[in-house]
Amino acid sequence: MARNAEKAMTALARWRRMKELEERGPVARRPLDTRECRNLVDAERFRREILGDISKKIAQIQNPGLGEYKLRDLNDEINRLLKVKYAWECRIKELGGTDYRKMAPRELDSSGQGVYGNKGYLYFGAAKDLPGVRELFEKAAEEEEPKEKKRGDMLKNVDANYYGYMDDDDGLLVPLERIEEDRARKRLEEEWKAKGPTMNRWDDMDDEMYKNEDISDDEF
Repeated sequence: MARNAEKAMTALARWRRMKELEERGPVARRPLDTRECRNLVDAERFRREILGDISKKIAQIQNPGLGEYKLRDLNDEINRLLKVKYAWECRIKELGGTDYRKMAPRELDSSGQGVYGNKGYLYFGAAKDLPGVRELFEKAAEEEEPKEKKRGDMLKNVDANYYGYMDDDDGLLVPLERIEEDRARKRLEEEWKAKGPTMNRWDDMDDEMYKNEDISDDEF
């Protein structure tokens, strides 16, 4: 009886794994054109990969000892990745997923703020203190209207968690994933009730085949 229960659990686990692979399909590499991605799960994964790359580079750019040229290159790369992230967020929305654009209207660095330059260009970490950059912001601050200054002060109080670099640490993502996991598990169990007995018969046939092979070997 225990052996039959163990076989049933093994078959169920194998069935679940097969269905997961079937639904997921082959692990896709991130395409340059977001329109080539037609799978919401893949699009979400690509966005998380980009967020990870952004976080690593933001951590690097905090070091003023890297030198001006390295800091400028890092800052350019972060801005490029932010555009790529936005493109994937648009694609996720098109595929029926979460609209992350509404959740993070402002880009922030690990110190809690991202400083805007010309035409929406952002400066992060030690790049904010590069020659010419600080003067640029000081001049812009003098020209801003009081209303804009007030809005800027309010934005400074928003920390890096609001931007979403720590999506997995805010305590919200895991419960949502568990809900989806429970739904998928229930769906698989329903399919198992309908098709599981057939798989058990396959296992019995395998056992019988190996048993016959053992008998044949003994005869020799």
